[in-house]
Amino acid sequence: MTSQHIANPQRKAEIHTGESLSASKSPWNSSKRSTSLWVSLPLDDIVEVGYNRTTGFVWLKQKKRKDHRFLKIGRQVSYDTEVTAFVENRRMRRLTGVKTKELLIWVSISDIYVDEKNLEKITFGNPTGISRTFPVSAFELEEDKK
Repeated sequence: MTSQHIANPQRKAEIHTGESLSASKSPWNSSKRSTSLWVSLPLDDIVEVGYNRTTGFVWLKQKKRKDHRFLKIGRQVSYDTEVTAFVENRRMRRLTGVKTKELLIWVSISDIYVDEKNLEKITFGNPTGISRTFPVSAFELEEDKK
């Protein structure tokens, strides 16, 4: 069943394109709020956002790849033109389209979660099983603080 929704993510999904997209209205942001996962995505020129509430499958498309540096932790992150994930309570799994630079190589991020016991820490995992934990506050954008 999950593979069917990946093959056809628009089935039974809320899709927003063009002018209907705004930071406050996008399903991506509402899904973050509803799942208590407060990771901010510093993306520009988003052209499509979709959210399938049944499966938790979320995707967004932007015009071009975006690189961003999170200054508080000194990490460079790259967001591809299409980012997808399955969103659950305090977790994003099977994430695609997001990479971080570790030393000299780019590493894909496949899981993001906030532990129930410590809501101040967020953990990022890659497909090989290696993970890193950071303070949630390191990922707040200036817009989020207002």
